[in-house]
Amino acid sequence: MTDDLFRADAYLRTCDARVLRIDETGIVLDRTVFYPLGGGQAGDAGVLVLADGREVAIADTRKARNEEGQPTNEFVHVPAPGQADLLAALKPGDPVTARLDWERRHRLMRFHTASHLLCHLVPVPVNGCSITPEYARIDFHMTDPLDKEALTAGLARLVEAAHPLTVGAITDEELDANPALVKSMSVQPPRGTGTVRTIRIGGEAQIDFQPCGGTHVANTSEIGAVMVTKIEKKSANSRRVVLGWAPAAA
Repeated sequence: MTDDLFRADAYLRTCDARVLRIDETGIVLDRTVFYPLGGGQAGDAGVLVLADGREVAIADTRKARNEEGQPTNEFVHVPAPGQADLLAALKPGDPVTARLDWERRHRLMRFHTASHLLCHLVPVPVNGCSITPEYARIDFHMTDPLDKEALTAGLARLVEAAHPLTVGAITDEELDANPALVKSMSVQPPRGTGTVRTIRIGGEAQIDFQPCGGTHVANTSEIGAVMVTKIEKKSANSRRVVLGWAPAAA
């Protein structure tokens, strides 16, 4: 398996690692700071620095799949095209330094945290989301209309309030006893280790608390200026809210 260092510290930008294997899907390392596509959040990009200083550009990160097509605990670093010579020089056991495209990752962290704030402002189940560096969208299971300006103002208040974010964990049994903690209708928290990672926003005044495996900023003030750019009626029971960067945060 790949040791996912970002779970404990989303601010790690680099790490030393060793190649476990290379195949047609990409490069698997024994440890990484790269987040793999999942839970609606895009996979990380960056570079792998080889022992001789050359760099393999990584365009995406994905979870490896087993023979049944199910995701595993190994992460595949997907090289950008046109690097056949560099990849041919790599072999299992080689040391590399994994280095994130930090600006891109930080934008993902900010948008992901903002999406949690939206869950506070629109307290209904979520039936889909997408977190990218340029925008975030969340589909809410609801029929009532939403007000774009009111949501943007609500986000601004929560960002300015500088609420802290805490990474924690609850047991599978605690989650089973509190199923309402799971806001997503389409993505269930990963189980199997006995505990489930949680994200809490707020101190004594709790803003949001839910299972989540993504990367986030440590305080809502770090999100910066975001705004609701669009609200769409996707179906009779779904309203899509799209977030973008306000001019001050672009």
